[in-house]
Amino acid sequence: MSEMFNFELVKEKYLVEFKTSGRYFKHIPSGAELLSLENEDENKVFGVVFRTPPKDSTGLPHIMEHSVLCGSEKYPVKEPFVELLKGSLHTFLNAFTYPDKTCYPVASQNLQDFYNLIDVYVDAVFHPLIPEHVLQQEGWHYEANDSDRTISFKGVVYNEMKGAYSSPDNVLGRYIRASLFPDTEYKFDSGGDPKYIPDLTYDQFKSFHEYYYSPSNARIFFYGDDDPGERLKRMDEYLQGFQPKKINSTIGLQSKVTQPTRITHPYVVSDADDANKAFVTVNWLLSEINNHIDVMSFAILSYILVGTPASPLRKALIDSGLGEDLTGSGLEDELRQKFFSTGLRGVKLPNIDQVEALILDTLGNIAEEGIEQDMTAAALNTFEFLLRENNTGSFPRGLALMLRSLTTWLYDEDPFTPLEFEAPLVSIKKSLNENPRYFEELISSQLLGNNHRTTVIMEPDPELQTRNEALEQQRLADVQAQISEDDLQNIVQSAFRLKEIQGKSDSPEALARIPTLQLSDLDKHNKQIPLEHLQFLGSEILYHDLFTNGIVYLDTGFDLHTLPIDLLPYVPLFGRALIEVGTEKEDFVKLSQRIGRTTGGLRPTTFTTTKHETDIATSWLFLRGKATMDHTGDLLDILHDILLTAKFDNRERVLQMVLENKARYEASLAPAGHQFVSSRLGAIFSEAGWVNEQMGGVDHLFFLRQLIHDIENNWESVLGKLEAIRTILINRNNMLVNVTLDSENFSNFTPQLKEFQELLPASEPQSLLWKPELLQGFEGLTIPTQVNYVGKAANIYNLGYTFHGSILVITKHLGTTWLWDRVRVQGGAYGAFCSFNRRSGIFSYGSYRDPNLQHTLTNYDDTGRYLRHLELNDEGITKSIIGTIGDLDAYQLPDAKGYSSMIRYLVGDTEEYRQKLRDEVLDTSLEHFTAFADILDAVKDEGMVVVLGSQETITTANDSKPGWLSIKKVL
Repeated sequence: MSEMFNFELVKEKYLVEFKTSGRYFKHIPSGAELLSLENEDENKVFGVVFRTPPKDSTGLPHIMEHSVLCGSEKYPVKEPFVELLKGSLHTFLNAFTYPDKTCYPVASQNLQDFYNLIDVYVDAVFHPLIPEHVLQQEGWHYEANDSDRTISFKGVVYNEMKGAYSSPDNVLGRYIRASLFPDTEYKFDSGGDPKYIPDLTYDQFKSFHEYYYSPSNARIFFYGDDDPGERLKRMDEYLQGFQPKKINSTIGLQSKVTQPTRITHPYVVSDADDANKAFVTVNWLLSEINNHIDVMSFAILSYILVGTPASPLRKALIDSGLGEDLTGSGLEDELRQKFFSTGLRGVKLPNIDQVEALILDTLGNIAEEGIEQDMTAAALNTFEFLLRENNTGSFPRGLALMLRSLTTWLYDEDPFTPLEFEAPLVSIKKSLNENPRYFEELISSQLLGNNHRTTVIMEPDPELQTRNEALEQQRLADVQAQISEDDLQNIVQSAFRLKEIQGKSDSPEALARIPTLQLSDLDKHNKQIPLEHLQFLGSEILYHDLFTNGIVYLDTGFDLHTLPIDLLPYVPLFGRALIEVGTEKEDFVKLSQRIGRTTGGLRPTTFTTTKHETDIATSWLFLRGKATMDHTGDLLDILHDILLTAKFDNRERVLQMVLENKARYEASLAPAGHQFVSSRLGAIFSEAGWVNEQMGGVDHLFFLRQLIHDIENNWESVLGKLEAIRTILINRNNMLVNVTLDSENFSNFTPQLKEFQELLPASEPQSLLWKPELLQGFEGLTIPTQVNYVGKAANIYNLGYTFHGSILVITKHLGTTWLWDRVRVQGGAYGAFCSFNRRSGIFSYGSYRDPNLQHTLTNYDDTGRYLRHLELNDEGITKSIIGTIGDLDAYQLPDAKGYSSMIRYLVGDTEEYRQKLRDEVLDTSLEHFTAFADILDAVKDEGMVVVLGSQETITTANDSKPGWLSIKKVL
């Protein structure tokens, strides 16, 4: 074995699947392991991962993840992580905690920036300062009320997890894992249960880092086009001084149980009106799913069973009418032992027992009668397409490979195995060819014949939140009753010291240590995406000549401004129905299988925003499809069939889709409350915002609830509206086609595209003038949650602001300084931000998982004062400029580039305009910051407020200012 920079080469492998050379090393002096993947991807990735099994549910691994990024020996500032957020070209910068590991990944296209990120992150994890006040800030601490000196719990993770525990889906996942792993670390919540987070002590906190955050317990990852020798050289320097250390971080194996179990838990609902919505899942701990062929086989089987609306187990559950939507994760393959879970949400209480029986009976029937060949073929093709395409969206490809490698590497097995998919695919296809019942036998052995099975039920409990809050208050009361006056004074002083530390600025000398780029390192000009504008048979064709590895990315769009305004809320259902109700020649099961067999997928999406320098919305329904060149004819044939012959008259199928959509919206309210608030605020100020709210916000949820009633009682009217949308929209003269493909393949694709267009109806489209009744603002939207999402916004164009690119730099600065410090660090919210929509003129503030309401609004309103008195040197301004350019130059894969170019065309963002914006960003000065203070003072006076939170919180806010918020119950 060869040695380089104290790294011993353990294994070398060429990964033909990714045109990547891989080398696996061990650092001899420290015991650290390093996986180096070398290829031509300019989006470079680095990560440090520690195996961190939790010993309880205090959230210690999660709190440590937050805390190590709050200052280190080399970078002794309050939050180096935030300084990187301000002034880096990163394409990824974050950290996350899993049930058994903690990951610290970064990514950048710029080499110097990449090295800067590595330098800060390595010092953060191996040499953090983590004084006690960091645990208090990021984890938990007592705080005494100023008036009556009653104590309460505060802390960022504490409030983050209160928000997480307000999501039934989140809680269900934790219950499932605990039910299957009663004897291992997986029974604990590494993120932290709010009931137990206050049990964590500083001694435990420090000891955890000293034990687990050692190079001997570290897995280090590199990916991309940077110098592989420099990787080893730098890491050897970082690891100097560390000695090998014996660390027992092994994840225990759960022994198999011999009898199925059934467990029932309560979950929070707002009141008795919701008391008919149980969750029921059946879950299996899989046996001997260790080698990659087995894992891939069960991944394909999971897709067959529940991965599409046509999947037999999923279809049986939905068709039963026992619930509103599927729940459960399918195959969970990121833990040491894999498991499979499925079930239903929205189950009426008398039907709970039927769900388990239906799942077992359906699996028995599938195993006995067999899986349709077309379903198997569709699953295999879809799975293979996704692997070969390797399309990770905005998520760096290297980071996806790091997480994939950890499914073995973390458990002391070969890190290359999960990255090699060619041989396992060949093996599975060969096994299936030799044994057509290959997947049926997997069902029999891993599910039906496996008694390590749990049925987890969550029943609604309208009193649970009240009891939880009472338990918290009782715990605090017990503490208060036991502490002395001196103890109470210590709590007051400790909280005061924490606020002092939080409010104190880092010294210029300490900040200067954070490595950063200079303006001279930035490209002065925007990167352009190839765009050719064509006309075929009355349709606009936008073509982007980009290398796509033989895959055509095809977006087929229809202008929604041709629809009457009352039909807009039906558009998301219409788009989904096109793909999921079936056609004149095949039911939706066969259609789904056909899509899976011959394409890389087809999905509907809507896009609405304000056009450049207008008040008018551009609003479109797109069908986004992709296929290899030998299947482009299949993709176009499918599009033809669904657009012209989709059978909307299947009432039961349409009702199922609406019930599923409603359940998904309700499930997303707590995890994505800030997005619903943002949508609601947008609907106050612009046509585009109002349309988005009708098709995807709280109003759309209200619409779906009414639509269920209409389908059940006035079906002909609903069917008539779907048909009316088709009649109006499906018109090649109302169609935009966006193609991303290389020029040689585009020449071959063009005749097929013209043939497809010729078969579509053509008439003169009529663009309609919408006159929406915009929302009024000052709303309190109530859901059962322990935290709030607080928003405030105004249209600053109407307040006298003229757009200048400096506003992007200012919002970047505010989100990483004032709002971060006041709302997150001091206020305890998990997130705080501001944003500006340069097309509509809407400037908005928002918070995420926020324990406060009025206090957060006060901080928003003080932002103008902060800017007016801001002392910011050139280096500080440069950081925010660099961070803004990083946002403008976000890394994109070819399909995303083609879509982005199309959006720019639709909204009127010319290359000249975009370059002017970039120039203004680069020329931002302190004068721009201070001048913007006047605009934010106007937002303070004229802005509208929307809050999503608990009934109690919003009612209390209204009590202090009667009638201030109009209260609407959402859930």
